[in-house]
Formats: sequence, structure tokens, C-alpha cells
Amino acid sequence: MNRIAFLVVVLVGSTAFAQTPPVKVRGTIVSLDGDVLTVKSKDGAEKKVELAKDVQVAVAKKTTLSEIKAGTLVGSTAVKGPDGKLVAREVHTIPPQAPQGHMPWDTEPGATMTNANLNGVAKSTSGDEITLQYKDGEQKIVVPRGTPVLTFTPGDRSALKKGETIFTMAREQDGKLTTQRVQVSKDGVKPAH
Repeated sequence: MNRIAFLVVVLVGSTAFAQTPPVKVRGTIVSLDGDVLTVKSKDGAEKKVELAKDVQVAVAKKTTLSEIKAGTLVGSTAVKGPDGKLVAREVHTIPPQAPQGHMPWDTEPGATMTNANLNGVAKSTSGDEITLQYKDGEQKIVVPRGTPVLTFTPGDRSALKKGETIFTMAREQDGKLTTQRVQVSKDGVKPAH
């Protein structure tokens, strides 16, 4: 293979990996063996996820919308209500490196995820209405009373105990799933993804 053809193969391969979408891993921890986290999903399948040496562990904690300051990055899973408005299934703080925008989500038919800056909270007849603003637009989402609102506190690998629930966006490389960040439950408060 000549040098130019080799470079084209390498560049195309690198671009394909960079564009490979992350794999959402949700489930209950079965075990942590060294750097390998084994998780059982709702459908009973087990997935093995390799943790980066410097993996960030984020521990779920209940909070309220009034405790989240304007400008904070948040995510909200939502579905359209009968009136066409988005209705939150949950709201949670997100790290700065999370992709921002409004996108389809896989938790239920018609679900969306909006990751954006919390621009405001207004009272509505059914609870609160949040305005989430991102680069190319904004979404108004109704947050009914009782909707889970979460934040995350820094943790370490000791929080990754058998029986706890996790959520992570893993990358697939060389047939292995790897991750830099894991959200984990504590005291019954689960990552609501």
C-alpha cells in the first residue's frame, strides 16, 4: 500500500471513530473487577464497561429547581403532552463537556433530551416551566410537581457497589466499551436517564 493510500485509510478510520455515537449504558451494577464494570440492563443483558484510569464518578443527589441557579447546565428528558408542550420526566444538572442541544432520546417512544443552560423558571398551573437555552435555540418544558430533580456530587470508585444503578455514555473501540464518567445511585436516588 502506498503512503497516500495508507494516510487516507487512517484518516477515514479516525473520522469514523470520532463520529461513532456513544453507547448509552443503564442498569444495575453486578460487579467491579479492576477497571471493568459489569452492568445488567433492564432486559437482563450484561454489559462490560472499561473505566478510564481517571474516571469521574458522579453520585446522584435529590435537589429542587429553586436550588439550581440560572445559567447552570441542565438536562431534561421530556415527552409531548396532550397540548403539544414538552413535559419533563426528570431534570438533572450536567457537566460542561456534555453535548448541548435538543435531540431524540431512547427512554420511551417520542422522548427527547434537552441539554442547555437553565435560563429561567416560571410557575405554571401544573408545576413549573423551565426555559432551556442552547446555541441554536431554546425549549420551554413543563416540570410537574413530583418530577425528579437531581444534581451530582463528586464521588470515587468506592461508590460503584453491587446493586447500585448507573448511567454512562460509553465509547466503543476495538470491541470494548470504555467510559470517562459514570453516574451512580446512592441512598435510593438513581440517575434518571
